[in-house]
Amino acid sequence: MNKLDIAIRARVVECLVEGNSIRATVRMTGAAKNTVVKLLVDLGRACTEYQDKVFRNLKCKRIQCDEIWSFCGAKEKNASREKKRQGWGDVWTWTALCPDTKLIPCWFVGDRSASSAYHFMHDLAPRLASRVQMTTDGHRAYLEAVEDAFGADIDFAQLVKIYGNTNGNGVPAEVRYSPAQCMGARKAIISGTPTYAMFQPATPNGKTSP
Repeated sequence: MNKLDIAIRARVVECLVEGNSIRATVRMTGAAKNTVVKLLVDLGRACTEYQDKVFRNLKCKRIQCDEIWSFCGAKEKNASREKKRQGWGDVWTWTALCPDTKLIPCWFVGDRSASSAYHFMHDLAPRLASRVQMTTDGHRAYLEAVEDAFGADIDFAQLVKIYGNTNGNGVPAEVRYSPAQCMGARKAIISGTPTYAMFQPATPNGKTSP
């Protein structure tokens, strides 16, 4: 079986990590589409194995967790039952971020259910070397998942952003194409003794302050 030249493989990986699509990568490198897809799968497997082995005993002090929405094939509301069985629909990427180092100790791709939260938190907990302060959004699935994975050995708080009904330009939410305006945030201590100064408050433009 022919193997792709290592220089071309490096070029394919470079294009993919820069955010280029698979078709764009094919055009830029000359590699076949199936070859790029197979290399992408192999790359993902190698990165997962490396992460599971090396990302241990991490000395993080703060962890911020969030979920990133996307979809596979079609949005959940537009996918038929048959397509949903094939994996189409909404996809959520659960992420844990150390804001001091920008390291992502772990991530999980699934739905937004309590079972996904459980799996995600039980993957995160053994990677940390000591007690941390964790901040999440107001998603209820975090409550039991964090308690089950960390017990009392965590300082856990939730930062709930409050959004208006328009995008800031007077356009109603149901017809807007940009995010609603962030009006502020509500902080809630869930367990332990999180320090308020370590929260990431929201500014009126929806971004987090330094």
